[in-house]
Amino acid sequence: MAEQQLGVLKALDVAKTQLYHFTAIVIAGMGFFTDAYDLFCVSLVTKLLGRLYYFNPLSEKPGTLPPHVAAAVNGVALCGTLAGQLFFGWLGDKLGRKKVYGITLIMMIVCSVASGLSLGSSAKGVMTTLCFFRFWLGFGIGGDYPLSATIMSEYANKKTRGAFIAAVFAMQGVGILAGGFVALAVSTIFDKKFPAPTYAVNRALSTPPQADYIWRIIVMFGALPAAMTYYWRMKMPETARYTALVAKNIKQATQDMSKVLQVELEMEERAEDPRLNYGLFSKEFLRRHGLPLLGCTSTWFLLDIAFYSQNLFQKDIFSAIGWIPKADTMNAIHEVFKIARAQTLIALCSTVPGYWFTVAFIDIIGRFAIQLMGFFMMTVFMFAIAFPYNHWIKPDNRIGFVIMYSLTFFFANFGPNATTFIVPAEIFPARLRSTCHGISAATGKAGAIVGAFGFLYAAQSQDPKKTDAGYPPGIGVKNSLIMLGVINFVGMLFTFLVPEPKGKSLEELSGETEVEK
Repeated sequence: MAEQQLGVLKALDVAKTQLYHFTAIVIAGMGFFTDAYDLFCVSLVTKLLGRLYYFNPLSEKPGTLPPHVAAAVNGVALCGTLAGQLFFGWLGDKLGRKKVYGITLIMMIVCSVASGLSLGSSAKGVMTTLCFFRFWLGFGIGGDYPLSATIMSEYANKKTRGAFIAAVFAMQGVGILAGGFVALAVSTIFDKKFPAPTYAVNRALSTPPQADYIWRIIVMFGALPAAMTYYWRMKMPETARYTALVAKNIKQATQDMSKVLQVELEMEERAEDPRLNYGLFSKEFLRRHGLPLLGCTSTWFLLDIAFYSQNLFQKDIFSAIGWIPKADTMNAIHEVFKIARAQTLIALCSTVPGYWFTVAFIDIIGRFAIQLMGFFMMTVFMFAIAFPYNHWIKPDNRIGFVIMYSLTFFFANFGPNATTFIVPAEIFPARLRSTCHGISAATGKAGAIVGAFGFLYAAQSQDPKKTDAGYPPGIGVKNSLIMLGVINFVGMLFTFLVPEPKGKSLEELSGETEVEK
């Protein structure tokens, strides 16, 4: 076998890092910014929704969302994302990255705004329309996963490709922070304008009617950055790898990249090897890419179980450290402020640095090492929190608890949370790349659904008297954490199925350069 790569693709592989790389990071990253903002901002306002729409004047505690409503509001976007990843991943290989990229962005903008305009004043009306639009918002967000990763990996040079895809993914952290800052700003302004007594002092007045605007503004704000990048998204040319290898238009690819790279590229024609035209369900695909695909899907699935269950322990942790006081000692607006403050602090200290550590080190130590180390450290810290769990929840040991908790999620982001997103965009052939990334991402989201809901029930106390309202007894937080530790350990084992793409061209990784001598 002689290794031959198209000149235009070789030019992309050896191109120096220049302005268009950063433009691509910003354009692809803004989609991710919106994704993270939209998916995470809802956790900031669920308590407020409970106070607004499920207020019971006779209750000692402020209103909360009933379990099935809370599950729907949080989970419906995840279900939409899973469906969107599969559908748009497939579509991105059929119609081209660029066309589909515009569609997903418009969906995200329209549904962001629509979910903030949820109709009706009754609890049922608002929650139903909110869930409806959040499902379609998730569907658009789902499309952004395979497309952002694929576009960035196909535009990047081979030396710094990992860091570029990681930088797109790191915009998730920026989105989470933005969600926190917007909530802090909005709640502060409303608090100044509409002061209210605490719930314990006056139940009815503790939630001013104007508070209904707070969650709507927070939810709708996510559409702004996406709308700002729409024009640039549409101006970006289709990736050369799609044009040359999938659409078979080498001439067009060469012209597009000559403009982008600002160099003259020579035209070339290429006879194609029919044996490289195997489909997703063929024996040939199974032989070449079966195990790597299993590696990508299984590790992403296992990681997301652990990653999305973090939100369950957040509220216990925040209450335990005293960052969020008891609900009846606050009014509705203060509660939004306190929750946003707590989440922003955790994001600033543990989540966000992890993403950028990956950007800095991924092309030095490689994907495999980062993923293996991340799973290993998560296993260690989960067990270190779980076994002496009763020790950590004592008031004197709170700070240690928060540090352990932060380190777990630092190593998720400087670890498998980033690498599971990067590798599927590098190791599959161009005509199946977006589909395979979509499949891997969707398996991950299935894990997220297990993490967010399975553990919501599992983490309930074994004592029926101590469970949250409306939940059956579970296995308790301690046993849940032990299970999560085991899940991370299994993720570490499955990592051995994932190849190392560092420093190789995409065509070399996917076997697309193989032509008979």
